[in-house]
Amino acid sequence: MELHFHGVSTLLTISLLLLLHRRSDSSPPPPFSCDAANPQTRTFRFCETTLSIHQRVQDLVSRLTLDEKISQLVSSAPAVPRLGVPAYEWWSEALHGVSGYGRGVSFNGRISGATSFPQVILSASTFDSRLCTALARYAIGKEARAMYNEGQVKGMTFWAPNVNIFRDPRWGRGHETPGEDPLVAGKYAVAFVRGIQGDIYNYGKVEGRQINNGHLQASACCKHFTAYDLDSWKGVSRFGFDAKVTKQDLADTYQPPFKSCIQEGRASGIMCAYNRVNGVPNCADYDLLTKTARGEWGFHGYITSDCDAVSIIRDNHKYARLPEDAVADVLKAGMDVNCGTYLKNYTKSAIQQKKVRESDIDRALHNLFSVRMRLGLFNGNPNKNIFGQIGPNQVCTQQHQQLALESARNGIVLLKNSANLLPFPKKTATLAVIGPNANNAHALLGNYEGPPCKSVEIFKALQGYASNVLYHNGCNDMGCTFADIGSAVGTAKKADYVVLVMGLDQSQEREDHDRVDLVLPGQQEGLIRAVAAASKKPVVLVLVCGGPVDVSFAKGDPKIGSILWAGYPGEAGGVALSEILFGEHNPGGKLPVTWYPKDFIRVPMTDMRMRPDPSSRYPGRTYRFYNGPKVFEFGYGLSYTKYSYEFMPSTPNTIHLNQLTPNSHQATDETSIIRSLSVSEIGTHNCEKLKFSTHVGVENTGNMTGKHPVLLFVRHETTSNINGRPSKELVGFESVSLDARERAEIEFVLDPCENLSTANEDGVMVIEEGYRYLVVEDKEYAINVVL
Repeated sequence: MELHFHGVSTLLTISLLLLLHRRSDSSPPPPFSCDAANPQTRTFRFCETTLSIHQRVQDLVSRLTLDEKISQLVSSAPAVPRLGVPAYEWWSEALHGVSGYGRGVSFNGRISGATSFPQVILSASTFDSRLCTALARYAIGKEARAMYNEGQVKGMTFWAPNVNIFRDPRWGRGHETPGEDPLVAGKYAVAFVRGIQGDIYNYGKVEGRQINNGHLQASACCKHFTAYDLDSWKGVSRFGFDAKVTKQDLADTYQPPFKSCIQEGRASGIMCAYNRVNGVPNCADYDLLTKTARGEWGFHGYITSDCDAVSIIRDNHKYARLPEDAVADVLKAGMDVNCGTYLKNYTKSAIQQKKVRESDIDRALHNLFSVRMRLGLFNGNPNKNIFGQIGPNQVCTQQHQQLALESARNGIVLLKNSANLLPFPKKTATLAVIGPNANNAHALLGNYEGPPCKSVEIFKALQGYASNVLYHNGCNDMGCTFADIGSAVGTAKKADYVVLVMGLDQSQEREDHDRVDLVLPGQQEGLIRAVAAASKKPVVLVLVCGGPVDVSFAKGDPKIGSILWAGYPGEAGGVALSEILFGEHNPGGKLPVTWYPKDFIRVPMTDMRMRPDPSSRYPGRTYRFYNGPKVFEFGYGLSYTKYSYEFMPSTPNTIHLNQLTPNSHQATDETSIIRSLSVSEIGTHNCEKLKFSTHVGVENTGNMTGKHPVLLFVRHETTSNINGRPSKELVGFESVSLDARERAEIEFVLDPCENLSTANEDGVMVIEEGYRYLVVEDKEYAINVVL
């Protein structure tokens, strides 16, 4: 009893001391290696910063005992005191702001919050790579480093971004991703990784010039590699799911975002996923991790398992007979660190059973310590390096919060605006705000969120825009198992205008929980219909949700005048939405996912095929292949103004491949013979030669300033699914701001080897002869590809 009381007293005393004596510039820095004040470290070559990282890591690994080596193969790596190596936590999170998920970040200190940006799916709807880079580099990465310098981060390896394809609208984690398009996912990956890592191109060099002395501001990790997009659906779990994926779908859908993340973004981390792909667990797949990522794509970094993904290789997949077999499988495949304890528990016995060699461990350690050194954690006091002066005053800055507001403003999508109901007049007497999401600031954050700098409920943000703002929750919660329709209708009748804030929350869509339907939960639809019917004027429906919902009833109801999709808009979402409703900002976001009708749930979520199959009435998936009805199209989004487009005559109308190589192949289907060339046959040098520019004129023909993305698609001459072609495919996007009546010209640089190629059934990228059409909204431009 005395010991327990003494322990509590000690903890209270420590807590009080921490509150009274917060870290200052003179207080001890976070743990680091190679302390210049420690004479022992002067003898270690791994502390000599003039040597290459390769040499330094070799020296460090050579000094470790076998037990010490094994101890470093797990995410919570212990200290090696005799070498002055501190403990390290690999698992930190920063999906859309520094987060308390994982074990590497603590908000129990001087820094109690971080800027909470919109959930990824809404940032993606801006189609603005520059904005995504800015929020990652100047806000998320900087705030992460500030928290590390303050001693509140134990690991600068952040397990983001999630660049899996949002293949199925029911996926509970779809809102963590940039959407359903491989190009958008890849561009987002590159923007985020380059941003958070501090714009480290080519491993620290740009045109021979060192950037940040080769250091990483923070380390990004692209996840979940690969074909991971099912969590828990009708008894099928991500832990045991075997994704059957064709070579064709892998080549042009599932793998491109990861390839971009590695080759263009230069990510320093990859996470291998829980599931199997065609029978092989991702973390045990040598072809995936070593041959593809490291060999073909040139990945130089560390590969982590998802948490406990090694144990399930034996326990769930039954792929390994013994724990030691699972350890051998992942280490030989090329995985480096295990989120969990499986490698800690079974690697030594795997060595004793001669299933693993010590050299397999050394390879993994080389990758792990290389990243820690690139982060500057073996260069002495980190507060004295290039990122060492980033302090608490650079967390939650006005600039960062403005970025959060800009992201939310430009991401929110206007889906309907009959008779120009929006924007509301500036002098609105009475406004009714109805719905459980309207008065819940936390619901605006999404998952993998951190405590925000500040946030405001939608209801409270709207209070400054009308003389009288009324509120009614309408439902007991977002599940809406009970709706007080009578009282909600009574509130609506008192108002000049009504805003219904409905949708989903983390009880419907989240990690380890997929949806089973595509409609609004519970009695939401009945509530919306009743309030709309009783209101003086058509109502505005705001949908706070990540995944699509079938709101066909609202789309066709004249009493529902406007629909806005707000995603999970982050800490500034309430303010951004208010500005849009009252015309202080012109919405310009476009949907990064297809919104399917509710009967799409007849398609099994476990069917990984992207292409349609007419023989079985399988409709395909995403805008590129789906041939069924849609509630809203990918890329759809309205504005308070109008835009017109035109292709400029400088765009070439013919591309000659026959002058590059005389060889071509023939692919045959039932109706035609199509000649094609593989991209590998054309070669990198010739692909560079084939690049061309197309210029698109854009004019704001309306009366209001607006910012919106211009989306450039390409389609074949025929839209039939010959050889599994996409019906159309996004090949470029650019966000542009225009004043009323202003015109601009946008240049898109296209690479035929990338933008005009398609994957054949063997997963080979080929360019087929024939006409392509460049498409922007209702304008098309024909290009003939000649073999």
